[in-house]
Amino acid sequence: MRFVYRKQDMASLPQAEASCWLLANGLGGFASASAAFSVTRGDQGLLLAARSPNRRYNLVHRLSETLDAGAGPVFLSSQRFAGGAADEDGYRRLEQFVFDGLPCWQYEAQGVLVTRRCAVEHGANAAAAVYTVENRTDAPCTLRVRPVFQFSPKGDTPQRPRPLEYADGAVRCGEMVVYIKTNGRLTALPPAHETLYYADDEKDGRAAAGVGLSCCAAALTVPGGETGRLELTFSAQRDPREGGQILEAAAERQRALLESGGFRDEAARELARAADAFIADRPGAGGKTILAGFPFFGDWGRDTMIALPGCVLARGQYDTARSILRTFLAYEKDGLVPNLFPEGGAEPMYNSADAPLLLINCLWLYHRRTGDDAFVREAWPVLKRIVRAYRTGTRFAIAMDDDGLIRAGQGLDQVTWMDVRVDDILPTPRHGKPVEINAYWYSALCILARLAPLAGESGGEYQALAEKVKRSFTEKFWMEDEGCLKDVLSGTGADRQIRCNQIWAVTMPFTMLSHERELRLTETVRRHLYTPYGLRTLSPEDPQFQPFYGGPQRRRDMAYHQGTVWPYPLGAWYLAYLKVHGGTAAAAAQVRRMLGNMEDLLREGCAGQLPEIYDGGEPGPSKGCFAQAWSVGELLRVYERLDEIEREAADDAG
Repeated sequence: MRFVYRKQDMASLPQAEASCWLLANGLGGFASASAAFSVTRGDQGLLLAARSPNRRYNLVHRLSETLDAGAGPVFLSSQRFAGGAADEDGYRRLEQFVFDGLPCWQYEAQGVLVTRRCAVEHGANAAAAVYTVENRTDAPCTLRVRPVFQFSPKGDTPQRPRPLEYADGAVRCGEMVVYIKTNGRLTALPPAHETLYYADDEKDGRAAAGVGLSCCAAALTVPGGETGRLELTFSAQRDPREGGQILEAAAERQRALLESGGFRDEAARELARAADAFIADRPGAGGKTILAGFPFFGDWGRDTMIALPGCVLARGQYDTARSILRTFLAYEKDGLVPNLFPEGGAEPMYNSADAPLLLINCLWLYHRRTGDDAFVREAWPVLKRIVRAYRTGTRFAIAMDDDGLIRAGQGLDQVTWMDVRVDDILPTPRHGKPVEINAYWYSALCILARLAPLAGESGGEYQALAEKVKRSFTEKFWMEDEGCLKDVLSGTGADRQIRCNQIWAVTMPFTMLSHERELRLTETVRRHLYTPYGLRTLSPEDPQFQPFYGGPQRRRDMAYHQGTVWPYPLGAWYLAYLKVHGGTAAAAAQVRRMLGNMEDLLREGCAGQLPEIYDGGEPGPSKGCFAQAWSVGELLRVYERLDEIEREAADDAG
């Protein structure tokens, strides 16, 4: 898709800043800014370099640009500043911003047309800005670009200036360094600092301002009537590639990503391209991982296992899938897999009851596509340890009860995806037997029963236990009066809350409910929770429903799973709808109609991406992470299923 934002979309700086863009480098590093080319968050910049997925540094925060064609310099860049400093107003000269995998801006000022393109180098901590300057006047014009640095760990917004050193195309701050390559004139400037205003951080209660540093600038003078090109590369490594080379390679890569998975729908092709942004190397494990979301999150076990089927398998990236699974299999401990990889020598965090069971699901989906029996045998000892640990009990009070169902969580430990804790308050307490954990448990047992012969073992024990789980689940979770499942078995009022977690009891590879109950459940979820943006996490009819997400972190956390709309479970609802309506061409056509707003969703917020959340009351502008892996992955799975159904219908028609 080609997303175009013109003058009507950018009449004011806040309007121009309503959309943003993202480029990822496959290491955990990225580049991001607004459509106005301003930074509205402390976690944005042209070069956020990564030493590993969770160790990222904001090196080049932004570029300040002026053009002078003889009437005095005017800004091309845009930026708001704190403390009363005058804003940079380049958005006034911005004719259009286009995103088609890479961002491109077109400006017109003083009779000069300037185009800016940006790219990051995949597999390297390097970013490029390439300018084409078409001078339509008779006099020379000069484009001047001043990089603004931060040299700070991501999330640690600097509040005070620090000394920089510039020499021979390198800028140093303490132990960190950025190397600059350009075909322009690169000169030293007196060290200076500025205090930037972060509108998006302020509304979320984060630091509303941060300090940027500068000490050099690049310039290009273009004679009248001629066209010039200024290339800039910023890199954390010596001898970086030229900016034009980085741009050309990135453009080719983005075109190829559109074809990954072979999707028919244009929106699905864009999602396939978006999915690649989340795949990153995990150096300590020697393999791949999935980043949960930009700009805030690293690689989390739960998010990885939810995102993997869509972001990786649906795109046919089977080697990547195997690498990711190996990464987490290698870190299994006490039947659990990491929910978070800390850096250095610290121990991973294992506080997830769902990640190990979802890993089993991912392995099953991988094997169904590849027939890779050898990898099943390699993973089999870990799969057995996971099931054994859940049966006998492991950390975080995760254990099988006498009825075969899994209970999890105790004290202040939240181990499902609804895991927010505010001091000593659990806004969404789910200690007991959560519905989705037990849906995953049943499916995992059925999977082991079927994979056991590949490892030379009998699966009878697993299948017998699965039957016991099924009897208990259907007896204890079903609410006939509501036509849906309890959210948790805890003996509290939370049990009967209507939440989206039950939808996975319909969509796992092996499920327990009758067709009639699956149909009723899917309809109940639609009636209470469905929006075209995602599923609400709590029915609006519930007295605890929170319609708005925003403000300081405490207020945000109290609403996070109390009604807030999440796109990621919407994928499961669409898959459930297709299932309960027989996977027919008519059902597929209906889902395609419901997905008719996908282009608008991909255009809003971060161009070409899907966000983390929306408000629960009136979903509108996206919130939270502007690019979320499991949102993209789960909707990709829907498009994949639609393509399958329509191909089958075409084959049947003959």
